[in-house]
Order: sequence, then structure tokens, then C-alpha cells
Amino acid sequence: MSMYDYDVIVVGAGHAGCEAALAAARLGRSTLLLTINISTVAQMACNCSLGGPAKGHLVREIDALGGQQALATDAAYTHIRLINTGKGPAVHALRAQVDKRQYEAYMRRTLMNQPNLKLVQAMVEEVIVDGGRVRGVHTQTGTTYYSRAVVVTTGTFLKGLIHIGETQIHAGRAGEFASEGLSDSLRDIGLELGRLKTGTTPRIDKKTVDLSKCELQESEPEAGPFSFMSPDRARPIKDRGESLLPCWLTYTNDRTRDVILANLERSAMYGGRISGVGPRYCPSIEDKIVKFPDRSRHQVFLEQEGWDTDELYVQGMSTSLPEDVQIEFLRTIPGLEDVHVFRPGYAIEYDFVQPTQLSPSLETKKVGGLFLAGQINGTSGYEEAAAQGLIAGINACRQLSGDEPVVIERSQGYIGVMIDDLVTKGVADPYRLLTSRAEHRLLLRQDNADLRLTPLGRQVGLVDDARWDRFTHKRDMIDQAHSVLRQTVLKPSSPAMSALNVAGAQRSFTLEDLLRRPEITYSAIREAGGLEELPADVEEQVELGIKYSGYIERQKEQVLQAEKLEHVSVPHDTDYASMPSLSRQAKEKLDVVRPRTLGQASRIPGITPADTAILAVYVEKLRKKMDTNK
Repeated sequence: MSMYDYDVIVVGAGHAGCEAALAAARLGRSTLLLTINISTVAQMACNCSLGGPAKGHLVREIDALGGQQALATDAAYTHIRLINTGKGPAVHALRAQVDKRQYEAYMRRTLMNQPNLKLVQAMVEEVIVDGGRVRGVHTQTGTTYYSRAVVVTTGTFLKGLIHIGETQIHAGRAGEFASEGLSDSLRDIGLELGRLKTGTTPRIDKKTVDLSKCELQESEPEAGPFSFMSPDRARPIKDRGESLLPCWLTYTNDRTRDVILANLERSAMYGGRISGVGPRYCPSIEDKIVKFPDRSRHQVFLEQEGWDTDELYVQGMSTSLPEDVQIEFLRTIPGLEDVHVFRPGYAIEYDFVQPTQLSPSLETKKVGGLFLAGQINGTSGYEEAAAQGLIAGINACRQLSGDEPVVIERSQGYIGVMIDDLVTKGVADPYRLLTSRAEHRLLLRQDNADLRLTPLGRQVGLVDDARWDRFTHKRDMIDQAHSVLRQTVLKPSSPAMSALNVAGAQRSFTLEDLLRRPEITYSAIREAGGLEELPADVEEQVELGIKYSGYIERQKEQVLQAEKLEHVSVPHDTDYASMPSLSRQAKEKLDVVRPRTLGQASRIPGITPADTAILAVYVEKLRKKMDTNK
């Protein structure tokens, strides 16, 4: 094998590319990771945070499968909180702020020390395709690298264009070249590309902020970590014994709104200079002011970007207004009256590939062996990108081995929800994963991601012996604890019944029965029953499993009903045009998506229950015909 031949080539070393490359190399494939700038591997270009509702679930799922993002977060976080604790466990989520430089350095070291993986600085200009299959890539410097699988993870770099007011800069992100030729190459091989827009906020100098006018938001060190492999919930910080860093909350006001409205036409978005569609769930400050005119104020979080920097990220203030206007409106905010701006915020628009052109494995339908992951598929966020990269890297390797691709179902994980949404429904604006997108979210809690997905990671080959031993030990402890609770019976006269405030009981209860009561916790059961203390995550699983058992069983029944459609395969070469009973719209949509199951077909926007029923009849007739011909 020459130095230019590889099993898998990954284009782009953002969050998707890092996970794809590590997965492929760890599965034993010779892997090449190409990036425009090795110094910006895993860069957190937008914000310094990871996690939150649904996104935190993704980080945990990546970890459960053997990915890297959670471990990198635990190595670098400066602030962590468990949010949504006032709601049910399905939407509890970790959210961390990290030291951006530490995070990037950790991931770069991990890549450079990974066997089977080579990292090269180069800009890819062309994907080489021959006979309907990918053969490699061609770079700007004239070098050709050959491979049997290519994973493209270009983020915002495809014809990236930065907007700061009237100023336009061709760049993939601030200070880095855009990728111009690769977009044209993807179009040339038959992929449909569109245009999307995202943005970031100004970075300001903490020394120029009057923090006494802001609300302090302390960290919760006991809330973490993200990875199931990290040793405990209260890790030592930086080996220096430091406390975690706080952030601060302040608000916009009427003066802020007036400045923005007075300069709205100078905004790149409202001045008509941006053609890409922006994110619905992470709007710019201009969008917030225009679309919510009755809101007297909007939250602004000041988040620290690292241990050794005074840069603050102004969360909630993404903007494409000119630099002078940004300074003016920031100085209307309490605490920021004399603020110094290190770097202005900006909007960036870029090319993406409509993801309905992908199969659930994230392989393109037009070109065998070509996989796409991350923002090129129309998503937003580091977490969504990393999850796609992991799956694309796994499936690139499985295709080379002739194995069936890994497809995580919607009932198995948020990764499955996201990918199914992308390949079935496509995107009209940057896709952000939300807990509301998951119909079975009580089953998909962040706390049980390992129980759901680590066996799959082991089967695939990414879960090593250390992780597997830790997982099986935890699973055994959970099973044993459930057994003890079911078998331990307390009589009405038992002192433990009094300790649990179950006064006047007329019959005996098992500890499991008592734990079902909303006011009784596992720790109270443990103390009253004289049980051995277990690790916090084990006790959490036992308590949640028992308290929510009725709801969990109900959702499992719903999953079984839904799986009846998921288990009915639709042939990939189905001729929808020849099915006269289908509407013209249904034929067109089914032909674009090429659903693999009746369940996926039923979720395509515009496909009616009648269309699904017609397709079901067709599939059944086809099955009977095949059985007859056997």
C-alpha cells in the first residue's frame, strides 16, 4: 500500500470529523484525516458550551457508544450545571462550559496518538468518483489520496461567507479560508446543495464588565461528569484545586431594542445581503427584537471561555450588525456600559447538502462509499455534528467489511431521532435537536444512555474491555438492587416503616412498593432498610426505574406497536411511479427519500395514512410473489 492509499478518508477535523476519524481508526481501518488547519482541530468557533436539553443526551449517547466528545468535555470543563431539574427526568440535561483551548488540545492529542490514524493539513478540492463509487479525494496542492470510503464533514466551510453589517469576507469561519472547489465537486457528482446561515456573538473583555450589576450563576460540580468512564461527579479541577468558574446573567432593555431597530437595515440579514436561511431555535438578537416586539428584555449570559483568558462569550447576542452598532447596543446592557469588544459577532452562510439524499447510514444514495456528517447535512451544534460523525465513521468501516450498517432506531436514542428526521424530512433551516422531537423520550433519558447503547457499541467494536467491564458491573449492581428491593418485606410493626413515615400501615410492603411512593427516595429506603450504599448513578437508575415503571412500560408498548411498521422493509428499487393509487405528491416524495421501511415512509412530510396503506398493500403483494417463486 502506498502512502496515499487508505481505507477511510475523513475531510474536515471539526467535531464530526474527529469522531468519524477516531471511530474508523479504532475499528482497525487505516484512516486519513484532512483538515485545512491542524491548529484548529475541534475548534469551538461559535460558543464555549456543550450539552443542554437533547444536546446533553447526545453527548452521553456518543460516550456510551465509545466516542470521545464526553471525555474531552470532562477534561476541559470550567462550569457545569444540571438543568431542567424542576421538570421530569426525561428532560434533565447536563450543560457545561469548557476551556476552548484545553478542549481543542485534548482532542488534537487524542487524534495524534491514535493508532491507524494520520492527520494531514490540506484543503480538499474534489471528491473522486468512478463507476458510482468514491475512490478518494484531490487537494488544492495537487495531491491525490485514494480510499474506499470518504466521510465529508466540512462544517460551515463550503463557500463560507462571513457578514458583519455591510462587510463580506470569504471564510469558513473567522480567520480561516473557505472551501470553494469542494462545493462544485459535490454538485458535479449529482448532489443537490442549498444555502444556510448561522452566526456567533461578540467576545468581550471581562475586565471592562461591572459584574456587580449582573446575577451570579455558580457552577454545580456535583452535577457532572458527562462520560460514564469519568471517575466521579466531583472531579478535581486542573490539578490546582481551583473551584469551577461561574457565569453571569444580565438582560437587554428598551435602549438595546431602540439601537437595534434604528440600525436594522445595516444588519446583513435584514439588509437583504444573506440568502441562507438562519436557525429557528437560536435566533440572532435582531430576530428576537423583530419577532418578539412585546418582550421588554432578553436574557444575556456572560460565559467564560477558559481558565487563562479574560474573553467572555455573550450568549444570546448572535448578530450580523456592523461592529460599531454591536459596541453601541452592548453598552446599553447593565454591567456592559464601558465594555471593550475583543472580537465582533458575525453571521456566516454556507452550502449544505439536503440530507434526504442520504440513507440512514449517512451514505449518499448517488455515490457508494461517500458519507456526509455534521453541518453539511443541515444541522447546527457541536453535539449533533459529533453524533453524525461517529455513525458515519462506524458505517464507513462496516461497508468495507460487508456488514449491515448501524442504524439506531428512534426508540433507541436521540441519535436515531436526529438521523431519521434528517434523511426522512430534510431541512428548511439549520436543524437543532430538541427533546420534543422524541416521541419516546422517557425511555431516552441522559442517565440511561449507557444501558441503551453500550451493548451496541461493544457489538460494533468501539467499546473496549475497560468500558465494558465498568458497564457490566454497573448493570449487575442495578439488577441486584432491584432484586433486593423486590424481596425485602417490611411488616407494619417494623421500625423501618416508622423511619419512612409510613404510619398506620395495615399490611406488609416490599421496599419496591414503598419506593414507588413519590415522597420516598432510594437513600431513605437504604437508610431505613440497612442496605449497602451504592454508586450514585446506580441508585439513580434504580429509583427512576421503579418510580416511573408504569410510564416506562406504557412507552415500551407504544414502541412495540410502532415497530410493526419499522419491521416491514420497502425494497430500495421500488417503482413508485408505477403505483396508480398513490398521489403525484406521494410518488415524488417517496422517490426522493426511498424509505427503507413502512415506518420511515409514514414519517415523510406529505405522506398520508392512505399513502402508507397503499404502500403496505404493494409490499405485501411483493412478499407473497417472492414466496411463491421460491
